[in-house]
Amino acid sequence: MMNFRQRMGWIGVGLYLLASAAAFYYVFEINETYNKLALEHIQQHPKEPQEGITWTHSLKVRLLSLPFWLWTIIFLIPYLQMFLFLYSCTRADPKTVGYCIIPICLAVICNRHQTFVKASNQISRLQLIDT
Repeated sequence: MMNFRQRMGWIGVGLYLLASAAAFYYVFEINETYNKLALEHIQQHPKEPQEGITWTHSLKVRLLSLPFWLWTIIFLIPYLQMFLFLYSCTRADPKTVGYCIIPICLAVICNRHQTFVKASNQISRLQLIDT
């Protein structure tokens, strides 16, 4: 039997995936502004900077010139982290919620390593009694 937290987790996962699908549809099918800006960036390569360029236009030009793989990494890591957090809320054991998130996962791994080192140091301090 699922408890309330698990039900809300599954509803959150469903809404998150639905919102993601809507955002991807908007970005790749509907949004003509980005396409126009990208075409303007490709067609116009001024050899020397113009005096009348605003900082917003300059920022747009610089952001559009970033490679696709960088944009993918910038958006994919937080997207996957949020998805994995919502998915971990669907688990039956509440202690495992959030272990999929990278900072928490790294903290758990480092804590285990420090505990192992501390235990091995304590074992090496013990003196063996030779009989």
